[in-house]
Formats: sequence, C-alpha cells, structure tokens
Amino acid sequence: MSWFTNLGITIKFNIILTVCMVSLFIFGAIYGYHRQQKLIVAGEVDNARIIARQIIEAREYMSLVLTDEPARNYNLVPQVVATRIAQRITKNTSYYVRQISLRFRNPANRPDPYEEEQLRGLANGSTKESFQVIQGAKGESLRYLFPMMADNSCLECHGSYESAPLFVRQRFPKGHPSYNYHPGEIIGAVSVTIPLAELFGAMSVNLRHDLIIRGGMFLLVLLVMGYVIHQAVINPISLVARSITLVARTGTFSDRIPQRGKDEIGQLIAAFNELMAELERKTEQSRESGERYRNFIRMARSAVVTFMEDGKIVISNEKAERLFGKSRQEIIGEDFYQLIESGGRLREKIGARLASGNDGMIVETREHRVRGSSGDWRPFEIALSASKSEGKTMITAILRDMSEQGSRRI
Repeated sequence: MSWFTNLGITIKFNIILTVCMVSLFIFGAIYGYHRQQKLIVAGEVDNARIIARQIIEAREYMSLVLTDEPARNYNLVPQVVATRIAQRITKNTSYYVRQISLRFRNPANRPDPYEEEQLRGLANGSTKESFQVIQGAKGESLRYLFPMMADNSCLECHGSYESAPLFVRQRFPKGHPSYNYHPGEIIGAVSVTIPLAELFGAMSVNLRHDLIIRGGMFLLVLLVMGYVIHQAVINPISLVARSITLVARTGTFSDRIPQRGKDEIGQLIAAFNELMAELERKTEQSRESGERYRNFIRMARSAVVTFMEDGKIVISNEKAERLFGKSRQEIIGEDFYQLIESGGRLREKIGARLASGNDGMIVETREHRVRGSSGDWRPFEIALSASKSEGKTMITAILRDMSEQGSRRI
C-alpha cells in the first residue's frame, strides 16, 4: 500500500469516498434486486392462492347444491365447473391452472415430476400448500399447489362404486381410481403455473432506470462532498503546509493564514498563526539580544571571545583581535584552548562543569598564560560564563591583561 501512502490527500479522499459510495451503491442495487424479486414472488403466490381457493370453493359449492343435474348436463359436474371457472379466470393471462391428482383419470392430466413430488408431500400432511420458483426452458416460473380434500359431498360420487350415481357408474367402471375416497383425504390439488420471466424483465427495466437515477445522485453527492471537503479541509491544510514550507525555506515568521471559522480546522489555523506570532516575537527578541551582545563585546575594554564547547571561536571583539594579532576572519574558527598555555586542563575543567549542569559563571582563575600576537606568553585573568543558544552551549571568555596591573593576584 506504499503507493496509496504516497498519494496526495485529495486523491486519497476521492478514492476512499468513491470506494465507499460505489460499495454502498452496488450493495443497494443487489439488495434492491433481490428484494423486488421476493416481492414479485410473494405477490404472485397470493394471486395463485386466490385462484386456487376460488376454484376449490366453486367445486365444493357445486358438490353441495347439485343433485341429479350432472346426469343430464355434463358441464355441471363439479370438476368440470371448476375447470371452466379456472379457464375464465386466467383468460388473457400467462397463468396456467389445472386440477391434478395422483389418481388421475385423464392421461393428459398426469402430474409432472414436480407436481407428483409435491402431491406426495401434501398427502403426507407435511405442508398445507406448496410453492417454488423453478427454472425451465422458457425461464423461471412460480409453481403453486393448493390441496383439495374429500368431504361427504365428494363421497356421494367418489365413495364406493355401489353408492355412486348411475351416470358415474356408467362413465367409470368398478375398480376405477375415481372410487374409494375417504373423508379428509387429499384427492388432488389445484396447480398454478405463473411465468416470471416477463415480470422479472419489467422489474429489471425499472431497476435499471432506478440505478441510473441513483448513479446520477451518487455522482452529484460525490462532487458536492468532494467540493465541500476540499474547501473546508484540504485547502486550509494545504495553506498550512505551504506556510510551513515557506518558513523552513526563508526563516521568516510573518506569514499568516486567514481564519474562516472556529471548527477544528479553524482552531488549527489559529494555533498556527499564534505559533508564527510567538516565533516571530522570540526571533526578534533573540536578534535584538544578539545585537546587544555583539555591541557589548565590541565596546568592552577587555578582550572578549565566544567559543563553542569544543573550543571553536565564533565571536570576538577588536581587543581580542589585537591581542592575538589576527583579523576577525582569521580568529573565527580558531581553537581557543590552543591559545592558552594550560588549555588542556581548562578544557577538562569546563567540560566537568558543564557535565554537572552548572550554568552561569564556570570558572575564574588567578592566572592563565595566553599567547599574544608576538608569540610570547603573557599572564591574563580569564572569566568564563556559559549560555545556551539554539540548544548549543556557548562560552564567553573575558581576558584581562594582568601585566597592566603589575603582579597583583585575584
């Protein structure tokens, strides 16, 4: 993921937002598609149930109210009536409805493998109805079966052969599967087949239109959120980054960023501006202090040098330059300890004082021999003090010529 880490924050934000939104978009589309499918199937199951109940109610009603009418008019046979009603209900639709039984009389009404399996399940009492979406040669179809049970009115014709009406016995001889039913027995089922390809196709078209609208809304939200985040977060952070880069490059602390609000980004900008103001103030104080220090050294009546802990001279005044017989350019960078006869011991003493954490006056000596411009060693009283500058220790030495004061010791 190093490539992602090296990307700009704007690109990172756009990638993360796009991935999240696309993931939600895809999830919503898949969820919506399956939910619509379930709703369509549930609606068609209700339609199939209504049709099946109407057919069974019509069949049972005819069984209750008819006497010998079917003997004179075959079209009044309850099963035939139910079949005719089913045909009228499903006219001009893609529904296919029929009455089926394991003891079929007409080979054309023989149950197919799915219906046979479900009829056996209904006969065992495992379900009160059965439905399932089946994939066929012409696409998916809903298969629905609602059981038909024998009651006393059914047994008048389909009980024993001997008790059946004459027109039934004439039509179906003894031993025919139409006889010997019992009350409560599953005699068959109403089978409803509903093709779903057209319904699913219409749903897919609607879903496609919905996805186009959602995609447009998603793109609009992405653009708006990208613009808002860019203006509210990324631009201010970029300004802060550019200002910090400018400070690092130029060393100036005068740059300020306009504060547009009091949110977290506004607080960051306010803290940055306060930091710049404080650094500018301290830099100015340090510059003025350094300038006063350099003026003090130049005006001092004694030779004064400032050197680092390793002895490297960084500041000197005119008295020191005359003492050592060197120009300012020559003396800067010289090792102060090399100019002192006992420089080695002085280095150790200063190092020990600094290591112990003592500040201010490090050491005062009665006498140190310093090599002057003529190369001879002359006695000097040396006062040393330490200070910190940008985290580094700087030591200032004031050298007073003892030969000008006779042989007095301090």
